[in-house]
Amino acid sequence: MSNYIIFTDSACDLPNEIIEKLDIKYLSLICNFKGKEYFEDGGISLPYKNFYNALRNNEDLPTTSQINFFRFKTAFEPYVKNNQSIIYIAFSSSLSGTYNSANLAKNDLLAEYPNADITIIDSKSASCGQGLLVYKAALMKNEGSCKEDIIKWVEKAKLNVCHFIAVDNLEHLKRGGRISSTSATIGSILGIKPLINVNNNGELKNFGKVKGRKKAIKTLSDYVNKHITNIKDQTIFISHGDCYEDAKYLANMIKENNNIKNIIINYLGLVIGAHTGPDMLAVFFLGDNREP
Repeated sequence: MSNYIIFTDSACDLPNEIIEKLDIKYLSLICNFKGKEYFEDGGISLPYKNFYNALRNNEDLPTTSQINFFRFKTAFEPYVKNNQSIIYIAFSSSLSGTYNSANLAKNDLLAEYPNADITIIDSKSASCGQGLLVYKAALMKNEGSCKEDIIKWVEKAKLNVCHFIAVDNLEHLKRGGRISSTSATIGSILGIKPLINVNNNGELKNFGKVKGRKKAIKTLSDYVNKHITNIKDQTIFISHGDCYEDAKYLANMIKENNNIKNIIINYLGLVIGAHTGPDMLAVFFLGDNREP
């Protein structure tokens, strides 16, 4: 058995069954909602439908917290003591301080255990973009790949993970300071849907807008057609903010135009969903260029 583990955080938005089946270790980011602190666990403690329905009804404004140094050290240390290597694939450092916390924990552990082997990778990705890298790394491990080959693949592939996102609710972008109140009001009246991608720095970037939900979904499909590579070997991921039917519609549209082997659909988690709001739809895949 390989003497290393694949570690990540809950921002990867992978389905719980994949996390369990592929023996992926992860730490939860925190969502503070309605006076309670929720550790992300794939919709178990706080069902996704309850969360997104509350957002739709403006019942509360959630806040989020990164994973701190102490939690990383506590999680990593048992594996270090057991002489197991760790590959941690982290939420983009441009979107969270979680990556930096992991590095602080690593340095502290190295001071106590000089032979500790901990590799921390800034995925420059979010949601199922990060999840795609984790999923592939875990598959490689299960197929017998060595630690070095997995690290090399993730570092090489991470800037080829395309993130194309359609946001439905402009109010949440306004709260996050990404658009003005005036733009949010006018955009909502006109049915404008912002389009966002994650750039090579791992930052969210507004790159366009379309009018109407169907046009937004078609645009996401068009970007898959434009940028996807190695189609037959791809697993595409789709995240959604409680709009499964739209996610399925997007998946079918992609399948009509490409010979895709596998498309995995899952909810957008609490931490990212708190900032993008309900009905967000995003597609993630390996492509030739992250830019639209």
